[in-house]
Amino acid sequence: MDTLPLIQKIIQGSDREHPADAVLRSTLKAQRALSREEGSEISRAVFAFYRWRGWLRPDDALASQLEQASALARKYALAPSAFKDDELIRYSLPSWVTEVAEITPAFARALQQEPRIWLRARPGQGREVAETLWDCSPFGKGPLADVLEYKGTKDLFRTRQFHAGHFELQDLSSIAVGLVCAPKPGETWWDACAGEGGKTLHLADLMQNRGLIWATDRAEWRLRRLRLRTARAHVFNYRSALWNAEGKLPTKTVFDGVLVDAPCSGIGTWHRNPHARWTSTRQDVSELADVQKRLLHRASSLVKPGGKLAYATCTVTREDTTGVAQEFEKSHPDFLPLVTNHPLDAHLSASPVFQFWPQDFGGNGLFVAVWRRAEA
Repeated sequence: MDTLPLIQKIIQGSDREHPADAVLRSTLKAQRALSREEGSEISRAVFAFYRWRGWLRPDDALASQLEQASALARKYALAPSAFKDDELIRYSLPSWVTEVAEITPAFARALQQEPRIWLRARPGQGREVAETLWDCSPFGKGPLADVLEYKGTKDLFRTRQFHAGHFELQDLSSIAVGLVCAPKPGETWWDACAGEGGKTLHLADLMQNRGLIWATDRAEWRLRRLRLRTARAHVFNYRSALWNAEGKLPTKTVFDGVLVDAPCSGIGTWHRNPHARWTSTRQDVSELADVQKRLLHRASSLVKPGGKLAYATCTVTREDTTGVAQEFEKSHPDFLPLVTNHPLDAHLSASPVFQFWPQDFGGNGLFVAVWRRAEA
């Protein structure tokens, strides 16, 4: 089948209100005659186009641009050193990004690579999942032995192990957030911006399905996806509710821990979602930082004395990472930075804040800070 018309249709139908990954999913879903190989070919072509868009000649026909992007992707995979550092920064990112974040050549190079696939097996099942799926490598030892990098070509969503709830697809940096939270069995936690539930599921596993998790989000469709995922994973120690920073709090419960995985500029995910590079703006960073401040302020009121508050964003800008964290500390002196062991490398220094970069461990760029509320 000639896939070029579908690739062009996806790109022509993508804009700020219609993200390319969503258009891609809906288009592939509607094309039932496509083989898995053809679907993969279309996905690679669409993502390569946006990953290399800054290098293309905009006056060329779209078919020619797609050919150029695929050629650049192949060349980079074979000889990344052929690309100069300054060119990677200049052409792979919008110019405003260098004003708000420390953009290094290593970061720019990481953004041009195809993302790695990470799995989080259920506790103690990492070895079994790796042996049954094949093409898996454990990330580390102890709890990190259940974190696997998948290097195969299977459609993981169709595997028996996935439908049995033996593993979740979850980015490595996202897994690190749950390890920083370190909830204990029997505690009560609130995942205030739960989305589709990836971190909710991880918290539940860390709590051994004991205790209670409140999972809230501002979008009902995300909570519906969360309910499907929790059912598949046999996670039942949670309640879900709609909530945003402007509405009244979802409960009067006070929590042992609260996680605010806040909406952000998302620059740390631009290797996975390259279309967002060209639809995000400098203004988005400031507006989302204001949203994060409101979320943190509201959510912190339900942390019990001695409880934890964790703040996470999948970005690397100063304004919606350290800027928000520092302002929160100034206005909430009863929340004290909580020094925590590095979740991914025991040899690295403990800290109350971590900034993960794609070039360091192969996950998303992500920031996380953690505090403990004073007892009195």
